[in-house]
Amino acid sequence: MTIARADFIEGMAKGMAVLESFDTERQRLNATQAAQRAGLTRAAARRHLLTLAHLGYLESDGSHFWLSAKVLRFSGSYLASARLPRTVQPTLNRLAAQTRDAYSVAVLEGDAVVIVARSAAALAPDWAADWDSSSLAAGLPAPASARLMAYGLHLGARLPAHASSTGRVLLASLPEPELAAWFEGRALARLTPYTVTDPGALRKILEQIRQQDCCIASEEHEIGVHAVAVPLRNLQGKTVGALNAVLTPARLARGAIQRELLPLLQDAARELRALL
Repeated sequence: MTIARADFIEGMAKGMAVLESFDTERQRLNATQAAQRAGLTRAAARRHLLTLAHLGYLESDGSHFWLSAKVLRFSGSYLASARLPRTVQPTLNRLAAQTRDAYSVAVLEGDAVVIVARSAAALAPDWAADWDSSSLAAGLPAPASARLMAYGLHLGARLPAHASSTGRVLLASLPEPELAAWFEGRALARLTPYTVTDPGALRKILEQIRQQDCCIASEEHEIGVHAVAVPLRNLQGKTVGALNAVLTPARLARGAIQRELLPLLQDAARELRALL
């Protein structure tokens, strides 16, 4: 949204920049670190940190600051009022109960996608036979892949758009002027040895996604993570989100994406279209 300069509150923008400087890479920041991340002077960053702490959005030990639980007030309000998460949740739960894979819905936000809905966690059948209450009682750790599927990515988690199945689906849906603006001056980070970081190569992948109306991404965001995504469109044909499923390497090897998951996702997207 573009507004007139006279309507822009610069102080609020700087305060939000300081708040957004906290992420999964840096949970605790001092004034110098916050200033570097928010593009402010140290003195300005310190004042914003102290104000945010005074308002209850940050906690501090006197030198470092970190987010408090109060910031969840915004996410809670969004999830309670936004139409998309409430609409897709029953479908995500149904799909998870049907296949025991992990499902989520994400939207594009800048250089990342944000998970706004996800299915209830469940262990996939591959592990169910070998992982039961007796294993847990014996203190045996769950396999890494089982932990991935059981806990997955939380609501509000941000994934790099260029390296995720949902992100690529959403990028492919952008009109060319918006996509060109997204690519302009942007460096594509290499997250694994398989991440596509060349803009030209990514553009070719996005064109294939437009033609196939789906995306399969394997180990580009994280080793061992394989996902398939389809666009969620409303009745006007506008893409409002992306629906994806994450599966284990074993199920990938058995061809579960093309044979099972992709048809399920496509059917679910068609069913949801009238509701979005």
